[in-house]
Amino acid sequence: MGNDKYKFGTLAIHAGQAPDPKYGAINVPIYQTSTYVQKSPGQFFENYDYSRVNNPTREALEKNIAALEGGRRGLAFSSGLSAIAAIFQQLKAGDHIVLCDDVYGGTYRLLNMFFKKFGLEFTVVDMTEPENVKKAIRDNTKLVFLETPTNPLLKIIDIRRISEVTRERGVLVAVDNTFATPYLQRPLEFGADIVAHSTTKYLAGHSDLVGGMLVVNDDKLAEGLHLAQYAIGAVPGVMDCYLTLRSTKTLHLRMDRHCRNAEAVANFLAEHPKVEKVLYPGLESHPQHSLAKEQMSNYGGMVSFYIKGTLADARRFLERTRIFSLAESLGGVESLVEHPAIMTHASVPEDQRNALGISDTLIRLSVGVEDSEDLISDLKEALE
Repeated sequence: MGNDKYKFGTLAIHAGQAPDPKYGAINVPIYQTSTYVQKSPGQFFENYDYSRVNNPTREALEKNIAALEGGRRGLAFSSGLSAIAAIFQQLKAGDHIVLCDDVYGGTYRLLNMFFKKFGLEFTVVDMTEPENVKKAIRDNTKLVFLETPTNPLLKIIDIRRISEVTRERGVLVAVDNTFATPYLQRPLEFGADIVAHSTTKYLAGHSDLVGGMLVVNDDKLAEGLHLAQYAIGAVPGVMDCYLTLRSTKTLHLRMDRHCRNAEAVANFLAEHPKVEKVLYPGLESHPQHSLAKEQMSNYGGMVSFYIKGTLADARRFLERTRIFSLAESLGGVESLVEHPAIMTHASVPEDQRNALGISDTLIRLSVGVEDSEDLISDLKEALE
């Protein structure tokens, strides 16, 4: 199914998922196999010899999400972090990465605790000003890695301008698009080279699996990433691929509800006397609201805010929500609440967290698809 012919909702349901040619099954079969019989030594049925290398169910998922991102090749991984690791594995000792300052704690940990000791260098900058990226690029810079919206402060980064800056220097741009999903933002269209996802989040959407995905347009880059995928073996199980395929069929429907609910929650919090500040790209008070309006089709389901008071006040709030479950992760149909400084971003050094604004009173919400009135009532009761 061609990416340019059909609209998003149609691609979500059909891309990569032709009915089974033998029996007519409407859903892609679960090819629960580790290996494949060969016609003769080295003669495979199509390109299937071992499921770490290729699996028909996984390929259907890869084609589906590639189509949603407007890309040519998709590569599925066992987690979002293993997908990001495959990007870093395209580099060598002595290469340099420019990393956005407000980034998922696991991504920072991956570079700081693992790839750094293998010789990769990285510089952390505030990418809301593209000039900072230009200044940080060195002769040995090979990659700029960013999130937008960022985690957990929901900064919006101008993908087009960053890509223009890096193209002049022959530097790759990778965008973690987990928060926005391809329904709200397609980084390849703005000049990015690689799109990364934790499919655990909105793409799977039901808090029942862990997975990752990369999407690219360049064949040579795709082959390098595919080598990392099968040589290291961080591939998803076939059942997880099937469940994610089931979920992408409703991505557009769920994201519409996530966005509506998040906007309602953000507006409620912005007026509450016990809330110091709300971070949501859809609010006009957000410093990059105009860019978000231009770069995204809607503003997403994530809301962060600062509660007035101390860590004790934040803790009391977090312990008293009933519909918002206190848990890490995000993007599921159920609403979650978490404390970034203690939970998702604990691996980021304290001084760096404080400089960014990841303080003891910062709270992050993943707004689900429940009734918005119930969500607001839950937050109101916990705040009071």
